[in-house]
Amino acid sequence: MSRFIQLHVLTSYPPSNLNRDDTGRPKTALVGDANRLRVSSQSLKRAWRTSEAFESALAGHLGTRTKQIGKQVFAKLLEGGVSDKAAREWAKDIAKQFGKLKSDKKTQNNEDLDIEQLAHFSPEELAAIDALVDQLVERKDKPTEDELKLLMHPRHAVDIAMFGRMLADSPTHNVEAAVQVAHAITVHRAAVEDDYFSAVDDLNTRDTTGAGHIGERGYGAGLFYLYIAIDRALLKKNLGEDEALTARALGALVTAVTRVAPTGMQNSFASRAYAGYAMAEKGDQQPRSLAQAFLKPVKPYGEESVFDKAVAALESRCDNFDSVYGACADARQTVNVEKPQGRIVDLIGFVAE
Repeated sequence: MSRFIQLHVLTSYPPSNLNRDDTGRPKTALVGDANRLRVSSQSLKRAWRTSEAFESALAGHLGTRTKQIGKQVFAKLLEGGVSDKAAREWAKDIAKQFGKLKSDKKTQNNEDLDIEQLAHFSPEELAAIDALVDQLVERKDKPTEDELKLLMHPRHAVDIAMFGRMLADSPTHNVEAAVQVAHAITVHRAAVEDDYFSAVDDLNTRDTTGAGHIGERGYGAGLFYLYIAIDRALLKKNLGEDEALTARALGALVTAVTRVAPTGMQNSFASRAYAGYAMAEKGDQQPRSLAQAFLKPVKPYGEESVFDKAVAALESRCDNFDSVYGACADARQTVNVEKPQGRIVDLIGFVAE
């Protein structure tokens, strides 16, 4: 079994705003003295782990990331006939096992039941919380110290196994990410443009002219390069050495990476896209990104294609690394929609096997 799997993906997005900065405009990065559009790894990972591709392939093996577990416990205790005071106290006891509580004082929105930071709960932990709540409802008595030991080392949560978990107050239950995801960047220079728009009031008459609403939003378009490094051995370890689940997880990841886009402003831009090119590599060699291929922005001339030039630059850089360092992978497989070459089902099988 090869320890490392690497994915190099090119995806073309039409005008879109997939991932916004603090001003609402598409995120950017300066790479090789040229401004590029950027999609953060956080945005990509959330899109994948909450996608139908993950849900259909990994049902029952996905965690939940939330601050609000205390509110859920509180509501269930009240439904079970526990008094408000006791339910609040017990819900706090359970919630603070996963992080420091946001507030000590009761608030109108029950924010005193929230934890300060998002915690990623595994299916096992959620099941243990539900079982404890059922016991508390039945006996109408507070939880014991042993019963409150709800933190576990996840063995069935694929999203935690892939992308990791950090619990500041309980570092012994942290999980090291087996999948490292780079920020996606355009392979060429890209500009953020402004879309000025107006909306007309449908009840306007001839005597009532003008826009009912005026606004603007930023957008950009481009061909993005995405790099992903997977430690297959660590992923299998995180999943309790379950080989079958590891293979399912890898298959679901490739499916999501090549088909699922972040949901930012999709209703305004319908910028859904499949990957046009993907290269998968397997081996025990130290992983390395091929982003260096695009330090010089891709710039086609005449009838040349940005896509074809990007693929050529990527594959040339891969060959150059092999020439200098020796083979950087034991096996490779690609798909290219433009030719067309390869099948995505075969790429999934290559990665998952």
